[in-house]
Amino acid sequence: MKKLNKLFSLAVTLFSLIGASPVQAVEAPDVLVKRISQEVLDVAKTDKEIQGGNQKHVLDLVEAKILPYVDFQRMTSLAAGRFWREATPAQQKQLTDEFRNLLIHTYSGAIAQIKDQKLVFKSLRSEPADMEVEVHSQVIQARGGEAIELNYRLEKLPAGWKIYDINVFGAWLVETYKGTFSTEIGKSGIDGLIKILTDKNKKLAANAVKPAKS
Repeated sequence: MKKLNKLFSLAVTLFSLIGASPVQAVEAPDVLVKRISQEVLDVAKTDKEIQGGNQKHVLDLVEAKILPYVDFQRMTSLAAGRFWREATPAQQKQLTDEFRNLLIHTYSGAIAQIKDQKLVFKSLRSEPADMEVEVHSQVIQARGGEAIELNYRLEKLPAGWKIYDINVFGAWLVETYKGTFSTEIGKSGIDGLIKILTDKNKKLAANAVKPAKS
């Protein structure tokens, strides 16, 4: 779990470049990601509270700017794999809520690390009738650091496009979590996995309310 969190933390440092207030018009997925990227990037770079490590401020940003564009239920169901169908509706909701909270705290911890990165998007290859697409981009590091491939999987819903997976360094996060979830469920069942995530989220929440160091 520790290695997984480290990988995911790096991914969401990059993934946190996306997110913005919803709009009424349904945009093409690549246009949507490009548009919302700049807003959060600008906020993360200029907000003194975020740069200073104010976790409450970062959590508010995540809630307002990122969550509307992520399909946590699908992300959780894919990560749980076949065990998702075996879970009761109540367990599915609990697991989704706790996984969502884990990702929120991870996003929050990563946003403050955004400094001088830039995003370059590749041309989207898709058809108008496609209901799922992949948006490909590169993260350009400051001072000539090695570019990082960063790709998104999006699905088209009635309300617009939503992200349900992200790939960094060739690894899809859902697939990576799937292995961890399967191991934990094999040991102690769905409820055991829920408890592990709940306990971790409690620790993360406790750390989030601590005042930032000056």
